[in-house]
Amino acid sequence: MAKAVRFYEAGGPEVLRYEEVEVGDPGPGEVRVRHVAVGLNYADTYFRNGTYPIPLPNGIGVEASGVVVAVGEGVDNVALGDRVTYTGFVNTLGAYSTERLVPAAPLIKLPGTISFETAAAMTMRGLTSAYLMRRIHDFKEGDSILLHAAAGGVGLIVSQWAKLLGLNVIGTVSTEGKAEVARAHGCDHVINYSEEDIAKRVRELTGGRGVDVVFDSVGKNTFMASLDSLKRRGLMVCVGTASGPIPAFDPVLLAMKGSLFITRPALADYIADPAEKAELVGELFDHVGNGRIRIDINQHYALEDAVQAHRDLESRKTTGSSIFVI
Repeated sequence: MAKAVRFYEAGGPEVLRYEEVEVGDPGPGEVRVRHVAVGLNYADTYFRNGTYPIPLPNGIGVEASGVVVAVGEGVDNVALGDRVTYTGFVNTLGAYSTERLVPAAPLIKLPGTISFETAAAMTMRGLTSAYLMRRIHDFKEGDSILLHAAAGGVGLIVSQWAKLLGLNVIGTVSTEGKAEVARAHGCDHVINYSEEDIAKRVRELTGGRGVDVVFDSVGKNTFMASLDSLKRRGLMVCVGTASGPIPAFDPVLLAMKGSLFITRPALADYIADPAEKAELVGELFDHVGNGRIRIDINQHYALEDAVQAHRDLESRKTTGSSIFVI
């Protein structure tokens, strides 16, 4: 029997259960994947706590890597024994498992330069970083960005990618230890939001101008500071709500603060087109495979320790990427 983490009601980390599951044979268009490593993402907590409502009971997790061990009828993009990774099966959660059935079409073949652990640590974070850097804004060398949670999994990739594009990166963190990590991964300046006024410091660092783009994964606690950190006609990118949902606001606020733009993107809409997805995957794998972007896996867990993993994630004890090792 395979093992998986499931939950039967929305709530805190304690609702997660590690149990045996029946997998079965793949149907048409499906494959069975034996996982080697599974990604732990902050988005997983949104499904678990009910922020993203889903039918219950359900599995959890949207990212993993492994080996194809059975192939269903009509599958021609992957074969038995292929090394693969995936992310984004929002309608079929269940990556926290030793084996599972998945649709074959969205699977990504792994090149020899990318290990299973690296793939599980970066497929979702890396593709998120890829579209943030390559699709959200037409960046030009010398542009400035404000990057919240700069020492997190996405933050560390975005900061490295931003430096490849010649951007000025201002990161925010909650501790001095995380500040050191952020600096080591490309942040030109780091703001400890536990001790400093974010918007005031951004203005000081940009000569009063403000940044071109803010990437805000924190949400409620940083929303106004993010808006106040933007230049006239700057772009606010809401990529997460770790501190809670953004409060309702009148759009006239954007005009009052400099004719600002705001967007709340989702990865699924940037990899829905196969050609666009392949382009982003190719660029990501090239950067990582050739060492221009490094993926730091700083936390390793066993699947049966999912409760503790979620507690660590939500209490900000983690830096970089976290994975479950099967």
